[in-house]
Amino acid sequence: MKKTSLTQNIFRVLLGVFLAYAGLSHLTFNRSEFQAQVPKWLALDPDLVVVLSGVAEIGLGLCLVFLIKQKRQTGIVAAIFFVLIFPGNISQYVNKIDSFGLNTDGLRLARLFFQPILVLWALWSTGALKKSDK
Repeated sequence: MKKTSLTQNIFRVLLGVFLAYAGLSHLTFNRSEFQAQVPKWLALDPDLVVVLSGVAEIGLGLCLVFLIKQKRQTGIVAAIFFVLIFPGNISQYVNKIDSFGLNTDGLRLARLFFQPILVLWALWSTGALKKSDK
């Protein structure tokens, strides 16, 4: 297991809590907001996509908080997840969809730049950016 600093561990837990909360909001009070972000070209029911991504976020969040021995692998999976959901953010920008208070092109564009930060956050906070011991 890779050693991570106290700062990394705090940020890993914060990301886990953030993901679990976001996942719960997918399933409850922000469900329609998330449905609006599902790209139209995705040939799946938007509600199904929101429910599945919400369950995935809850699971990833809990894993980031509690699966300390697998934190590196969980960080890699979380980073991949953030890449996979990025088309929803692009769709919101391209199609000018008002959701989550992002009601201008500038706000929607700014959100696009936050996604790489989430990817790096997941990798850094779990020690996944360091070379493997093997």
